[in-house]
Amino acid sequence: MTMLAVFRSRAQALEFVSVLRGAGVPVQTVSTPKEAGVGCGISAKFDERFLARAKFLLGKKRYSSFSGFMKAGRDGYFYQ
Repeated sequence: MTMLAVFRSRAQALEFVSVLRGAGVPVQTVSTPKEAGVGCGISAKFDERFLARAKFLLGKKRYSSFSGFMKAGRDGYFYQ
């Protein structure tokens, strides 16, 4: 299943993508879906099997603009 790490800051989203890549997580930058309710931005998209690693890495830094993790469903994305 596809996951998104949603940020209100483009700079912090890009930094988190770099951190994930450095930790061996296959990740892409994607447009944040409207369901996120954070305006236009970008999110980190990765497979759910890397969620524990993403949460661990997220906790190591202070990402003040982190909005949450969203999961892909059949009707779009929803917050977990």
